[in-house]
Amino acid sequence: MPALYPTSAPERSTLDARPGDVLLQFGVDWCGHCQAAEPAIAQAMTAYPGLSHLRIEDGAGRPLGRSFRVKLWPTLVLLRDGQELARLVRPTQAAQVLALLRALG
Repeated sequence: MPALYPTSAPERSTLDARPGDVLLQFGVDWCGHCQAAEPAIAQAMTAYPGLSHLRIEDGAGRPLGRSFRVKLWPTLVLLRDGQELARLVRPTQAAQVLALLRALG
C-alpha cells in the first residue's frame, strides 16, 4: 500500500508563488488522528473535485510544517495564491472540512 503522506514536499517559496487554490494536509501515515480524519477529508473533497490537494509528511526535520506553524496532525491549511485563507486542526467530520472549504467562496 503506498504511503498516504509522501516524504517529498514542495518548498515554501513554491507554495507562496503558486497561483490558485490548494489544500495542504500535514500529517504522517502512522498517526491515529490522521487515519481517523481521512474518511471525513475524502468525503468533503468530493464536493471540490477541482481543488488541488497536497498531503505532506510532517515531523522533525520537516521545515514546511514548521513554516506553517503546524503543531498537531492532521492540520489542513487552505491557500489561495500562496496566502493562507483558513486552517483546520484534527477534523473528525466531513462537515468541519466543508466549513473550511467554504472559505474559497
